[in-house]
Amino acid sequence: MHRETGGKEYHFIVNPAARSGLGGMIWKHLEPELKKSRMSYHCYFTKQRRHAVKIAENITADGEEYTLVVLGGDGTLNEVINGIRDLEKVTLGYIPIGSSNDFARGLNLPADPGQALDNILHPGKTLLLDVGVLTRREKSRRFIVSAGAGFDAAVCHEVCVSRWKVFLNRIGLGKLSYAAVALDRLKKDRPVRLEMTFPGGAKKVFEHTYFAAFMNLPYEGGGFRFCPAASADDGLLDIIVMYGVSMPKRIFLLLLALFGKHAAFKGAEIHRCREVSVSMDRPLPLHMDGEPGFLQRDIRVSVMEKRLKIIA
Repeated sequence: MHRETGGKEYHFIVNPAARSGLGGMIWKHLEPELKKSRMSYHCYFTKQRRHAVKIAENITADGEEYTLVVLGGDGTLNEVINGIRDLEKVTLGYIPIGSSNDFARGLNLPADPGQALDNILHPGKTLLLDVGVLTRREKSRRFIVSAGAGFDAAVCHEVCVSRWKVFLNRIGLGKLSYAAVALDRLKKDRPVRLEMTFPGGAKKVFEHTYFAAFMNLPYEGGGFRFCPAASADDGLLDIIVMYGVSMPKRIFLLLLALFGKHAAFKGAEIHRCREVSVSMDRPLPLHMDGEPGFLQRDIRVSVMEKRLKIIA
């Protein structure tokens, strides 16, 4: 902890295990610069999965206004967002050091940790961003990048325990772990019948569906640009469904998705709405910002009324 009289106070939530242990090393390089700035700050280190939720809950429990800074990956960011008691009372900064960094990519935030810290301490502007929420069996979890059911969620589950991720992180190519696992999952996953119910009651059925992703930002999975036009401040989700395509075409569409060129082809369909209910004829894995969720058949995905202020 470091205190100076007057001025803004920052609360840094640091995941030292991010990018296979690089998080702690990066913090050691950044903290001397933070002390030079003579800013008042507190630092909290996460110790296990979901610890960042508890840290954010404890910091924001009194309902006062706070500036939280997350040093970690999209998963740590997701935990913090789910721990904040009142989104409107928090200003959030982000120093991206994860494997995918889709949040930073989607908002064009600095990728270099030193530049990211400087941007937070001397912000040019802030943005009010939408926050999504996925509800299943009366339980809800927020997300800010994307949520998904099916193939993309299965990839996220497998990446979390993959030795590829550890190896690729060590050589600075962590985002390729998603591509490596995705190619393997394409051979294994079986399609489902998926039905979406939109506001007003309109329904759409997708036969032989491989996944549905609910995007608040354009990218997920380490740079797959599934919904190129997605905007986190328009009050809407962009939803992509991949369905009715052979395995060679799935590979083709995923490769095109790296450049955001897949939506022009049959089998990749994008919708935009504020909320949607989804039913599947077989339980599928879920994810929220890459964080795994249990198998479910019925979910509801929507945009929250309250927004979150981000240092941009």
